[in-house]
Amino acid sequence: MSEEIMYTLKTSEMPKQWYNVLADMPNVPQPPLHPGTGQPIGPQDLAPLFPMALIEQEVSAERWIDIPQEVLDIYALWRPSPLHRARRLEKVLGTPAKIFYKYEGGSPAGSHKPNTAVAQAYYNKKAGIKKIATETGAGQWGSAMSLACNMFGLELLVYMVKVSYEQKPYRRSMIQTWGGKVIASPSNTTNAGRKILEKYPNSTGSLGIAISEAVEVAATNADTNYALGSVLNHVLLHQTVIGLEAQKQMQMAGAYPDVVIGCCGGGSNFGGIAHPYVADKAHGKKVRIVSVEPASCPSLTKGIYAYDFGDTAQLTPLIPSFTLGHDFVPPGIHAGGLRYHSVAPITSQLYLDDVIEAASYPQLECFEAAVTFARSEGIIPAPESSHAIRHAIVEARNAKEEGKERVILFNLSGHGHFDMGAYDNYFAGKLIDDSMDEAGIERALKAIEPLPKPKGYTGRPKGVVAV
Repeated sequence: MSEEIMYTLKTSEMPKQWYNVLADMPNVPQPPLHPGTGQPIGPQDLAPLFPMALIEQEVSAERWIDIPQEVLDIYALWRPSPLHRARRLEKVLGTPAKIFYKYEGGSPAGSHKPNTAVAQAYYNKKAGIKKIATETGAGQWGSAMSLACNMFGLELLVYMVKVSYEQKPYRRSMIQTWGGKVIASPSNTTNAGRKILEKYPNSTGSLGIAISEAVEVAATNADTNYALGSVLNHVLLHQTVIGLEAQKQMQMAGAYPDVVIGCCGGGSNFGGIAHPYVADKAHGKKVRIVSVEPASCPSLTKGIYAYDFGDTAQLTPLIPSFTLGHDFVPPGIHAGGLRYHSVAPITSQLYLDDVIEAASYPQLECFEAAVTFARSEGIIPAPESSHAIRHAIVEARNAKEEGKERVILFNLSGHGHFDMGAYDNYFAGKLIDDSMDEAGIERALKAIEPLPKPKGYTGRPKGVVAV
């Protein structure tokens, strides 16, 4: 093991292909269903929302998909991203574990989201699309999409979850700086938004509601497509540059991870670091892979596996996933990017097959972990990333208790420079551990009981490692 603390690749060593985990999964996810007919959807059903190139990636079983040169040229503004050895954190924890983190906060948007935003903007531009409608939770995806649309000369409309719109004004400013328009969701600009406001005038919003508004705009305007920052197969595909680079950098460090960790809302950040290691696991490597979510929105650790809508207004296809129900509105925690009611079909299937594990933590524990990390390693993490840090610390302390070495790799998906209001609240003692809304989940799950049930669900997977 070398004594280096940062491992960097040359631009020429950046991955030239995305990795498609569907080629190596024990079982591929069941197909999405049409919301009207209940039958598996075809490319024609997705054509009003996405360019054909992305639809082809969505259904592809090819292991490797070439990254267009135009996308690589923009990636080169910040990629390859560095891998760090967290030696100072190891010393603070007094652990024999070796802790590594892949840092995605160096992108112009400050997170991992541009990895897919740039690709999606490129394929839409190539297809002749003029405008993009999308949603955003904490603002990471909205700002990344605004950056990408600016690069390719596309107009952008972003529906931002209202609680984050109010909590994170500077992420709104980022979106506007690159030319995007931002609307707080739920809004009066769409039928979906108006229906929510009629029923819940003081709604703080959710990703499910914001998705409904963006999809409605895209579906009713011929020159507008929809872009999604997580959940779908092609989105997770684009993020695999993270894990592919990390594999090369871990070889440079002379180490291989015993455990790979990523925070998880819809699954893009987690899939980015995890999927290349799923391939390793499929080919005989011994590696644990852990998805970490908020205790107040625990889709994997507390949800059920079912067909459910990806949005509140039931405009999207039904997807097989671990879900809390499309009507569920989670508490307004500061990790806005993790406030999604369900998880990507790929992530759900991997969990169903016990390929990955899941953990959940309340936000106070995660902010405590973030501060510990910042005071040792210097980087202030985004609230979402703090969940991965929290579990990395748990793994490191377990290694100390067991007196065994352990190599830990986690994805630090973004910095927290635009989330300092959350840290202000933490230091002022104003943050609370919003517990899971049991009654809200029960109501939301009742709404999906009449929906078709996926095949093969025989009970909750074994891999719940912490709650």
